[in-house]
Amino acid sequence: MNTKHLSKAYPPNPALEIFTPFLGAWQTLGTHGMIPNTTLHGLTTFTLHESGAFIVVQSTIHEKVGIPDGLAIIGSDDALGTYIMIYYDERGVSRHYQLSLKDNVMRWWREAPGFSQRTTLTLSQDKETIVGKGEISQNGAPWEQDLNLTYSSTNPFRPAYA
Repeated sequence: MNTKHLSKAYPPNPALEIFTPFLGAWQTLGTHGMIPNTTLHGLTTFTLHESGAFIVVQSTIHEKVGIPDGLAIIGSDDALGTYIMIYYDERGVSRHYQLSLKDNVMRWWREAPGFSQRTTLTLSQDKETIVGKGEISQNGAPWEQDLNLTYSSTNPFRPAYA
C-alpha cells in the first residue's frame, strides 16, 4: 500500500480557529454523579491534528473507577457552519456528538434512545481554567450529574492560523 499521500500537508481548517483558546494540555479535577465521595484527577489535551483539518481530544482519569480513557476528533461542516465530535474509548464505545462553541462556551450533546448526554465547558476570561459540567439522561429520565471537571492549563499551545 502506498502511504506517501498520508503525509501531505493541508492548510489549517479556518473553521477551527475559534477553538484556539482550548488547545493545550489541561490537568483535570472533578467528580462523577455515580461515584460518590471520590475526587477524580486526570489530564485532557486538545491538539490540532498535524494535517490542520481536525482537533484531537485525548482524556484520561488516573483513578481506576470505571471512567474510560477516551479519544475524540472535532471537525466542521463548512457548508452548514456546524461542528461534530466523534468519540471512541478504551471500552470500544463509539459516539457521535453535535458540538457548538460561542463566547468561550463549548457544548456537546447527543440524544440517543436509552442514553443521552450533554456537556458544557466554560473557559475563564484569563483562558487558564475551564469549568466542565456533564449530564446524562437514561431512558428519558430527568437529567443527572455525569462527569464534572475543572481543567487547569498546564502547557497551552496556540497555533498560528493562516
